[in-house]
Amino acid sequence: MLDTATYTPRLKAAYKATVRAALKEEFSYKNDMQIPRLDKIVLNMGVGEAVKDTKKVKQAAEELGLIAGQKAVITKAKKSIAGFRVREEMPLGCKVTLRGDRMYEFLDRLINVALPRVRDFRGVKGTAFDGRGNYAMGLKEQIVFPEIDFDKVDEVLGMDIIICTTAKTDAEAKSLLKHFSMPFSA
Repeated sequence: MLDTATYTPRLKAAYKATVRAALKEEFSYKNDMQIPRLDKIVLNMGVGEAVKDTKKVKQAAEELGLIAGQKAVITKAKKSIAGFRVREEMPLGCKVTLRGDRMYEFLDRLINVALPRVRDFRGVKGTAFDGRGNYAMGLKEQIVFPEIDFDKVDEVLGMDIIICTTAKTDAEAKSLLKHFSMPFSA
């Protein structure tokens, strides 16, 4: 059993020990509060098949909960769209927002376990920043995470991963993620 009172995630300890000092020197911040840090990580799964079978959303929420380590929230349609056979309040996906220690644990597993398991992986795009220091990426398969039992998966679903930072610019955010060993492609 893990003693949560004394346990600190590996990336959080690395941030406090080396990353903060490196970023402060690199961007010559005058105040420690200016140094960028991780704010939250949002995981999102859209389930297009939910229009025909609502059980698929519940299955996706369970899998996302296993990946994230906390319960997923089922998202519902805001308005009806007849062309897609979507009615208002119909469940269409699920999402999880990670903060604190769970956020650092997830990022560590994403970088060191899940991304190396992606087929033909050559790094993540270094241009997927939004202009305000947040990074968004997508995975085509949820089965790259070791928490998902491959034999129990009915359908392979993708997911969106948004890493929100307190950085003001994309360069600062990219440098922060590089210090966490995010495998950016050239």
